[in-house]
Amino acid sequence: MRSDSMTDAKPIRVLIAKPGLDGHDRGAKVIARALRDSGMEVIYTGLRQTPEQIVETAIEEDVQVIGLSILSGAHNFLFPKIMELLNEKNVQDILVIAGGVIPDEDIPLLKDVGIREIFTPGTPTSDIVNFIKNNVKNNVDDKD
Repeated sequence: MRSDSMTDAKPIRVLIAKPGLDGHDRGAKVIARALRDSGMEVIYTGLRQTPEQIVETAIEEDVQVIGLSILSGAHNFLFPKIMELLNEKNVQDILVIAGGVIPDEDIPLLKDVGIREIFTPGTPTSDIVNFIKNNVKNNVDDKD
């Protein structure tokens, strides 16, 4: 159900991606549903995506946000690689966020490479929705 003012607005487009060999995607699917329920368009890559596949999909789908989900412990390798590929392709206008099992001591490094926010287990989905809505450039008609 959309109000008339929202029918003209374009929804925020989000890519939810599972990089690496991580075989567990329940959390990513929960986040995807919460974002969709909040009015965003969500593309889910499925499991075991390479950094190259994630970046290409983000560009092809013209997303405003990439949400990375990882539980495998390879975040210090895979996330910087994704950011490096985005920079190589001169894509600086996509908000990149991440979540999963990421130790507190690794968060500063990930933020230094350009991940804007890290959401650890137990983060309310409303916090993720609000972060995206408050940080996407040219956000549409949000009065929350």
